[in-house]
Amino acid sequence: LDPVDEMQKMAELLGLRDECGEGTSGAPALAGSCLADNRLNLDVYPDGCCRFLQLFKEQQREVVQVEFLRLSSNDCLLDTTLGSLPHLKHLKSLVLKGGHARDEFGSYQQGSLTSLPPDFGNLRCLTHLDLSFNRFSTLPSCILHLPSLRVLLVSHNSLVTLPEDFGCLSKLTFFSAMKNQLKDLPRSIGELSMLQDLDLSENALELLPEEVGNLHNCTELDLSGNRLSSIPDSLANLKSLRRLHLHSNLLVTVPASLASLPNLSRLDLQNNCLRAIPAEIQALPFVHVRGNPLGEAEPSPQAEKSSTRRLQRLFLASGEGSVIHSCISSGSFTVTSEGCKVVLACGIHFYFPPGAASDPLWIYFRSLTPDPQWVKLRHHDVLLSRVLELQPHGVQFQQEVQIWMPYISPQTPHQHEVVVRTFSRQSWSDLRTRVKQKRKSKKWVAHCCVLHFSWFLVVSRLVQNECRVPAEGTLLFSSVDPNIKVIFPPGVTKEPRSVKLQVLPVSAEEIQEITANAGCRASPLLYLSQDSTVDFLKPVRIQLPLPPGVTGLNLDPSRLHILHGDLEGQTWNDITSEVVLEFTHLYAVFEVTHFSWYWLWYTTKTYIGGIARKVYERLRLYQVNFIALQRKKDPEQVLLQCVPKHKVWSVLKKLQDRYRGPEPSDMVEMFEGEQFFAAFERGISIDMDRPDCVDGRLSFIFYSHLKNMKEIYVTSPVDRKGQAVKGQVSFYRGAVPDSIPEDASRRRKGPDSLWLATLPIKLPQLKPRWDENPSPLYSFSFPPLNLGNAETGYLTQANLLSIARRVGADWQSIGLNLGLTYQQIERIGYNNREDLNKQILDMLFSWAQQNSEDPDCVSKLITAMKESGRQDIADEVEAIIELGRQKYSESIRRVGL
Repeated sequence: LDPVDEMQKMAELLGLRDECGEGTSGAPALAGSCLADNRLNLDVYPDGCCRFLQLFKEQQREVVQVEFLRLSSNDCLLDTTLGSLPHLKHLKSLVLKGGHARDEFGSYQQGSLTSLPPDFGNLRCLTHLDLSFNRFSTLPSCILHLPSLRVLLVSHNSLVTLPEDFGCLSKLTFFSAMKNQLKDLPRSIGELSMLQDLDLSENALELLPEEVGNLHNCTELDLSGNRLSSIPDSLANLKSLRRLHLHSNLLVTVPASLASLPNLSRLDLQNNCLRAIPAEIQALPFVHVRGNPLGEAEPSPQAEKSSTRRLQRLFLASGEGSVIHSCISSGSFTVTSEGCKVVLACGIHFYFPPGAASDPLWIYFRSLTPDPQWVKLRHHDVLLSRVLELQPHGVQFQQEVQIWMPYISPQTPHQHEVVVRTFSRQSWSDLRTRVKQKRKSKKWVAHCCVLHFSWFLVVSRLVQNECRVPAEGTLLFSSVDPNIKVIFPPGVTKEPRSVKLQVLPVSAEEIQEITANAGCRASPLLYLSQDSTVDFLKPVRIQLPLPPGVTGLNLDPSRLHILHGDLEGQTWNDITSEVVLEFTHLYAVFEVTHFSWYWLWYTTKTYIGGIARKVYERLRLYQVNFIALQRKKDPEQVLLQCVPKHKVWSVLKKLQDRYRGPEPSDMVEMFEGEQFFAAFERGISIDMDRPDCVDGRLSFIFYSHLKNMKEIYVTSPVDRKGQAVKGQVSFYRGAVPDSIPEDASRRRKGPDSLWLATLPIKLPQLKPRWDENPSPLYSFSFPPLNLGNAETGYLTQANLLSIARRVGADWQSIGLNLGLTYQQIERIGYNNREDLNKQILDMLFSWAQQNSEDPDCVSKLITAMKESGRQDIADEVEAIIELGRQKYSESIRRVGL
């Protein structure tokens, strides 16, 4: 459904129709006066409450007729505004949500509401009330006096309990109290006879009252993320129940009577403590039980005594969890005070020690593609992993949580070290990290300990040596080259300060290749930094080794230069005349009072600063080639990849059995984290709309140790019945990164400076397709299909037809992985034995029609494609869903809901 239509339907269900018959989503846009018809959407303004008070003062006659009102509870004038709300006697929908601002960790800030005025209960027409993301510890008693209330949302608050007479809200059909601190429920909750949706997830519930079984109209019940060890048998009385969510609890048993619920279509029991499940429930096709210790022997009495010391171990499959957003791998799990170990399918491990979380805590995780707009790499850094986001941001654990992140091992371990980098207080910082290689898989993992969650990634940086400099002075030397020393004399500082040292070795061959001058030589690059902005009180003595081939015996002092570079390495000044140089047989020694880059050069050139800038820039560049290959079985499927020069032929060797194409492009140079685009030209275009497509061009970000690869489908508007189409794909640079040197930036301007390479693409002559010769199967009109849900977008009949074109001979393995039986596969093959295309469509649409009501059907389709070795089709489906999710979110923001 179109999101606007979806909201109009919701408005009809809630009875929120204005006098003109329009639903809430049909509200006209806010005018400059803010007041639009009988609605006021003021939560989009930072001073929304001020505007409301002004309108209430100047246009009170119109304002009191308002039926729909939205205000931000992050607004500082909200308390003043609340006193005017009881005057809005016609008010039907009121939203007083927080979450309109973010804290330093990027998390949504809760609103300021802790109570409501007593006369709030005078809003006799109020049908819909949203108080989410606030600070309520108890539910205001005035809410119980709202006779027309049908929808109540109090999620993301601090509620510990609900009022004993909560059941007096007899007309309530929807109630959400997720992410609070509820420990029990009042028995009167069973009096909510009209309740259809009840969401109590992510609380601290340990017991449920038997009266829950009296909610005979309830269709969805979410109790996930609590501390329930059992559930009452009375749940079997919920004959209208369709979906029951019990995952991430402490359940040790479930009543077999749940299997008798006539309308139940989903039962989620994942990540509990179930050792056995009744046979009646196991027989249900829609039950989910992963993450339980099924089949393990019952613990002995001795083991039961020590069970409190045993940690729960959770294994989360890829995409498993309460959040699934197409190509973003994400999910969630619950941590209790007992602690647990968590293993994600991508190889990330967590260890939560006992006592790390004092109360049950719901943890969300996401694996994100790094974006150079906010992942800022320093000079000579190399990205080795995707970005891991853990929520809630900023929550302080009582004990350190351990994280193991797999990464791609860099090829220069001597001068680089691997660290986990995290985002905290508006900047990235490096954590103390240990690395090890797994015995069986031979994969490398980085281990760190944290007290709060944020964003994490693994990088390779220049080896960093650091020390604390006291007033008495000290000595700091490099572990990369012990000949490099920094000597701090006594009295160099009044207050202790921290100093860091990094070294970048530069070989004589690199210098000669870049400068084309055999006479130029240089020492290793030295970078010094400190945590103080004040220069040292006394000169600091630095010892650098003489450039290769130069000793105190053959040294010509007039050819030796000390260069000082700025923090970005864009300006290199010759400071030889400003310092006193001392020489030994192997070293040069000089003194400085402030820190930055220092470089020792030996050359006959007079102006050495420009040469040093050129060499430094080239040391940060990677030489790469582009490849464009077409799948042999399906030439419309094109693989594009940017590969470092030394890896090109090994990559091509792996792909040559399935792909063919032209030779790689000529070598070009790129910076780590630089953006580039791929554009299809001369009669070829991208076959589908994609979220990574900008103005018809595919967007890439180059990271030397990550796969810069995408597989896409192309088509041609040119008639291919008579002849093949000879097109091409061209690669262009994107926006110039901030960290690129100024000289390099200037060279990349001009009409041809953005072009990188062009490779030919040929689409063969088109054979007659099945839709040009209709048969009974394809002339049949399939019923409309919408697989998925509104938030993530749908797969439609047109999408499935597009997917069917890609399947080919893999249709049988795909069908088996989708859950079709061998007998069904054989019958489809026999009935359409003379036409492969018919077999594919029959299989795909048969499965789709059987699973159209399953909310997880799209994720099952993606998994089946991956298990069948068709990652390309899985990527296409994920791209469709991601695009649908983005469009849905944009439409939600556009209508202000």
